[in-house]
Amino acid sequence: MNGIIIVNKEKGISSFFQIKLINRILGCKKIGHAGTLDPLATGVLVVLLNDATKLSDYLINDTKEYEVEITIGIKSDTYDITGNIEEEVKVNKISDVDNVLKSFLGKSMQKPPIYSAIKQQGMKLYEKAREKMDIKVEPREIFIDEICRISDILYVDNKALFSFKVKVSKGTYIRSLCVDIGNKLGYPALMSNLIRLKSGEFRLEDSYSIDDIKSGNFKIINMLDALKRYSIIEVNNEVYKLVLNGRIIEKKLLNTKGELAEDLLVLKYNNNLLAIYEKKDEYYKAKRIWK
Repeated sequence: MNGIIIVNKEKGISSFFQIKLINRILGCKKIGHAGTLDPLATGVLVVLLNDATKLSDYLINDTKEYEVEITIGIKSDTYDITGNIEEEVKVNKISDVDNVLKSFLGKSMQKPPIYSAIKQQGMKLYEKAREKMDIKVEPREIFIDEICRISDILYVDNKALFSFKVKVSKGTYIRSLCVDIGNKLGYPALMSNLIRLKSGEFRLEDSYSIDDIKSGNFKIINMLDALKRYSIIEVNNEVYKLVLNGRIIEKKLLNTKGELAEDLLVLKYNNNLLAIYEKKDEYYKAKRIWK
């Protein structure tokens, strides 16, 4: 059972616990994922089974697409509705929302929440935060490809809330984005709901629930299919033996036509994933090998 399952993560549990539930059902030797979701969030969780756990580094960098609900007029320590409320402000009316959202397009620097899984001095930030330790979080560069409002602005209990859709680079914290949007609107803000719609090419419409997995109503995606955006080359017996020994490979041995511009190549043998190789000058060097 080597491959990928696209799971619709349940609300209220961690990605780790969701994967643990799946492993109880499937009994895999190894299981992993290609990008966590907050307990509050639902949506696409890319679950890697057995040999596919080696694909994590190649899938975790994919862009992500989300549907987000933001609440304006309230602040929490975790930047979302599950945290401890630190401030509440009455909101009568907010304006220029669409232009504020557009201002986040492209490159920017973002400060991650202290309640996050980023490691610092061997500890996760949320562990340090719970211990009330001093935490200094450096801003990180992010990229937002698309962002737009998808709902009316509602005014409820002296707060304003609306939903927006956003497509972001790896490492973007939607909770931090909500706080930054609030700051530009002149109010505290937090994330009140989150749905991951896409992770790379994997879509929510193609995901399975825990009940689906329990009943066997799911499809495992082949590892080669998950890597189809890369150049995939079938190798002969000579190259196969070199790969198994982790040897470097000259381009001429790959029997390809034209130039290979990609820094990474996916090699297959007998139509099975064999290795991922990285370009080094005139050669290709092993990054991952599946034996």
